[in-house]
Amino acid sequence: MKKNKYTLRTKCLVGTVLAMTMLASLPLTAAAALVMTNQGPKWTNSTRNKYYSEDQGSRVMPLKWISALKQADGAPFMADNLSRYGYLPNPASPEPGLPAGFSVAKESGDKIIGLTCSACHTRQIDVAETSYRIDGGPAITDIQSFFTDLDKAVDKVLTDPVAFTEFAKAVLGSSPKKTDEDILRADVATWFLPYDTIMKKSLPVESPWGPSRLDAVSMIFNRLSGLDIGPAPSYMIPENIKLADAPVRYPFVWNAPIQDITQWPGFAPNGDRILGLNRNIGEVFGVFGRFHPQKDESKIYKINYVANNSANFHGLNKQESMIMKLGPPKWPWKLDSKLAAEGEKVFNKQDPAEDNKSCTNCHGITKGKFRSFTHETWATPMVDVGTDSKEVNLLGSEVKTGILEGAQVFPGQTPIKPVDKAFSLLGISTVGAILQHYLPVDLDEKQQKERNALDKLKAMMKKEVGKVEDLGALGGFDELKEITQPKAAPTTPTFPYESRVLQGIWATAPYLHNGSVQSLTELLTPAEKRVAEFKVGPEYDPEKVGLAANQTKFNFTLKTTDCNDRNSGNSRCGHDYGTTFSDAEKKALLEYLKNL
Repeated sequence: MKKNKYTLRTKCLVGTVLAMTMLASLPLTAAAALVMTNQGPKWTNSTRNKYYSEDQGSRVMPLKWISALKQADGAPFMADNLSRYGYLPNPASPEPGLPAGFSVAKESGDKIIGLTCSACHTRQIDVAETSYRIDGGPAITDIQSFFTDLDKAVDKVLTDPVAFTEFAKAVLGSSPKKTDEDILRADVATWFLPYDTIMKKSLPVESPWGPSRLDAVSMIFNRLSGLDIGPAPSYMIPENIKLADAPVRYPFVWNAPIQDITQWPGFAPNGDRILGLNRNIGEVFGVFGRFHPQKDESKIYKINYVANNSANFHGLNKQESMIMKLGPPKWPWKLDSKLAAEGEKVFNKQDPAEDNKSCTNCHGITKGKFRSFTHETWATPMVDVGTDSKEVNLLGSEVKTGILEGAQVFPGQTPIKPVDKAFSLLGISTVGAILQHYLPVDLDEKQQKERNALDKLKAMMKKEVGKVEDLGALGGFDELKEITQPKAAPTTPTFPYESRVLQGIWATAPYLHNGSVQSLTELLTPAEKRVAEFKVGPEYDPEKVGLAANQTKFNFTLKTTDCNDRNSGNSRCGHDYGTTFSDAEKKALLEYLKNL
């Protein structure tokens, strides 16, 4: 039988012509006009278009396959540019018909569809009859439904003879040979086994994520530990896959390159090129990147992290360069400057009820850890403010380590145990891939400590970064060691999350890390009085600064829990700061936050 080629795993207003072109692709229920919000002079139309489609190494499936798949009603799976899931049109897509956030790469002459950073970090909000595009904002997409429907579509091809015949003709031509059909069926079945396994075992049915949310940490852990590090040919360890029931709202990515730590639970040191690359490789693994590390005694690490790894280092570095140009969105409507000035005073006011702290203690711009010779990072305080604890608890998840048992990438590092933290597996996988990609000739222990190793990495990375001055922001090996070392458990239970600078915060509802609070108005309301359930979608309320009560895009209502169930994954509890302000202070503060 022909060797399977597809061991693919789940692995500022723009010109009138552009606006009208994009509107032509929108469904009839969409708003009647499109505005690109002002996100700074460096965020050009050309940069935006590249951001939407730059390949980063995601490999969902051959483009011919997904183009041939059908929905349950018989319509093409790719109909409406996937807008039914909330994905946004991209008329400039190099591959016509793909929405923003989808890419196409070539492997062995075949086009492979994948996801990009912008699939989860591009949003559009609707006010009256106008839509506002916000690049880098948390997407309002229903990715769980996308995952589920893709699973059903492929399952039908494999179980329904008529469906397979139609699929084969679309992929192979109107009169395919029986041998080619057999090869295609085997290829699809090989692709389907891991995909179906992770989706069936991961996706919560009784309490789905819903639009705007995803349990990204669990899905990355499940993909890596459940589908990538087992024995060939399947590479699977299905018992490592756990229910992904700690959903979070997609974070916004403007200013992301200069935070000194990142990810909601703050587990990723950040702020230079190497750390940014590490962060983004982990993301690729979670969106259908292909990754199967192999035992290899010729390598000083005894593991080969790059031989079967689809991460596109060049594309990832280009993506990071683009994000560095992305500014926070400017409030597109009229502002009361006098009221905003009063709100700034509230933002900086010390509250005796909170140990004389102010909003600026957690969310002001202050100098962070040293990461670069070319820029300062912003400090990202990690604070437990009583919010949902479930995602922090994920970091203690332990799994069988398969092929990575005994692995280490730095001398003196604790080797991976037979059962170890999924977090440690992720760290050693991303760091191992970075070191072997840029330093393909393994170094002995002495050489790893020498400066010329870093110089060599810089020289190789220069081509991908593109600008000599950016190399001052490259970083060093010590930070990678920080990533691969297991974190000590706190002596007392605490559940901190990152407290980021609030530029552009008005455009990122729903709020808290798990998206359990509808608007900033609700966030300034005591937890026991917050809305317990609300519809999720793109309709926006400028007065309450968040999601509008009426939503028509999705038929989904998010049901949250109160402070009696802080570990539900959907708790609206916590962040009491500001809830005791007077109504006048709250109104002024909201006006100020719109202006950030």
